This record gives sequence, C-alpha cells and structure tokens, in this order.
Amino acid sequence: MTKSSEEPVSAKSAGSTGEHVRPAWSGYALIMAACAALGLGIDQLTKWWVESTMTLGQVTDVLPPLLRWHYILNPGAAFSIGTDYTWVFTIIMAAVCGFLVYLMLKVRSVSWAVALGLVLGGAAGNLTDRLFREPSFGQGHVVDFIALPNFAIFNIADTCVVSGVILVCLLTLRGVGLDGVRTPSSTAPETGSTEEIGTKDIKNGKDNK
Repeated sequence: MTKSSEEPVSAKSAGSTGEHVRPAWSGYALIMAACAALGLGIDQLTKWWVESTMTLGQVTDVLPPLLRWHYILNPGAAFSIGTDYTWVFTIIMAAVCGFLVYLMLKVRSVSWAVALGLVLGGAAGNLTDRLFREPSFGQGHVVDFIALPNFAIFNIADTCVVSGVILVCLLTLRGVGLDGVRTPSSTAPETGSTEEIGTKDIKNGKDNK
C-alpha cells in the first residue's frame, strides 16, 4: 500500500513541474557515434573505390560540366594549402576528434548529435588517411576526387564536415544548446516590461483624472 501510494505522488510532482523526461545520455551518444561511423565508412569505401578503379590524375566526367571525378592525393588542406606541413593537419584533426568524443558525453539533443556526428565522421575519415596512407604514418596524403567547377577537389569526409558545421551554425543561431533547450530571445522580456510600463502609465493617467 505504501509503495503504490508513493508512485502517483512522484508522478504528479514530476508533471506539475513541467519538466520533460529526457532519455539517458547514452542514447544521444549512440546517435552521434552512428552518424560518425556512417560518414567514416562511406568516406573510406568511396576512397577505396577510387583507388581501385582510377589511376592517379585520371579525370572522369559524371555530369559535365558540373561534376566530375578527379583522382588526386592531397598532402595539405583545401586548395592544397600547407602541403609541407602535413603533420600539423594530423595533429589538428586528432585534437578535433578527441574534443568531439568529449562532447559526445554532453549531447542531449538529436539535432546536435547528428551535426557533431557528421563532423566527427568527416574528421576521422581524413585523419585515417593521414595516419595510414603513404608516404608515412602521420603524414599520409588524403584521397580527393569530387571536382566542381572553380572549386577545390574534395571527398566525402570534407562533405560531412561542411554539412555538420552548417548544422552547428543553424542550431547556434536558433539558440539551441547541447542539451536541446532553446534559449529564449533576450528581447522578449524587454518587450513585456515595456508593455507593462505603458499599461501602468495609462492607469496612472486615469487615476489622476
């Protein structure tokens, strides 16, 4: 009797506070890990396909003149920047991956889990190239093959990173935190307070008459 009588009280108190019960952090971490694994897997499979079916420097038209495959090995960043400092990009990507794994423990939002998972998968994809491809460990060259007009040649990992960053920017602009809670606009209280002041002034004017 005591146990059954306590349960409704706790449920009622939880409902009265208006708080939403959120799943454990592991659920969001799994979503983020799944997105990262998917991005990493597709990236490595497409790179393996390019290496297996194309020769270095080969260009294949796909949707001319908008899209073509152009197989290159990039030791630097986008637009072949920093080709002599491959190890620097390796350290940066390793640090980014480590930080994103840390954030995995803090995410309480599906949207944030997807966004950060895409960034993690893309960073891990290019980091894998840096670590295990020639010419040496930590200084491997990244496989790039997607070519657009007047743009850098890139890969699926780069696409995942850019897509994830865009989602992060949209969530930030909307004021959605890692916990999934949207921060109310700072102008709302000011508007309300202004209306209250105006109402009081009208009332005071009537009272004076």
